[in-house]
Order: sequence, then C-alpha cells, then structure tokens
Amino acid sequence: MRWTDEEVEQWMGRVLQIGVAVAALVVFIGGVVYLVHEGGEEPDYRNFHDVAPWLKTTSGIAQAVITGHGRALIQLGILLMIATPVMRVVFAVFAFAVEKDWLYTGVSCFVLAVLSYALFLAR
Repeated sequence: MRWTDEEVEQWMGRVLQIGVAVAALVVFIGGVVYLVHEGGEEPDYRNFHDVAPWLKTTSGIAQAVITGHGRALIQLGILLMIATPVMRVVFAVFAFAVEKDWLYTGVSCFVLAVLSYALFLAR
C-alpha cells in the first residue's frame, strides 16, 4: 500500500475532524443529560466545591458513563478531545512507517513519547 503525501495529510485531517466531532457530540449529550437530571439545582457561589473524586479517574468516569451520569459524559467528551491530537500523532507514526519515511516516523515517535510522558508520567 502506497499513500501520497496529500492522502496522508487528508487522513490526518480526517482523524482530527472525527475526533473533535465525536468529542463535541459526547459533551453535548452529557450537557443535555446533566441539565435534565440536575439542571434545577441552585448553585452555591459562596463555597467552592471540587470535582467529585470519581470524576478524576478514567475508571470512575467509565463506571458513571455506564449509569448515564451527565457530568461523567461531559468528562468523557473532554478526555476524547484531549485524545484526538494524540491519535493524530499515532496515525502519523503508522502512515510515515508505511511510506518508509523514517525521518518523519522518528520525529512522530519522538512527539508521541513527549505526549505520553506529559499525559502519564509528569506530575
């Protein structure tokens, strides 16, 4: 399989478009669910309330999404938005490797390593 540079660019753009569209849709659905179930609550602006602990972990978000919790759907959409450019870099590594363009494969691997470090190891 041989791709032209233009085809690779188009697919990279498509990955970003699909990722953003899916993330936006999930956030929108989460917002609607949130408003339907919790929209009538009076906000307390005098005291700051941190995000619930179960919304700070991917496993907690996943469990709450299964139950249809609106805030969890919004958090999932945000995670998808963060994952979108990472998926683009993963696609770039794959596409450049298929093209046997080792310079860009190496650069993309380096960018993926930096992103991975920032997302999973940096504190």
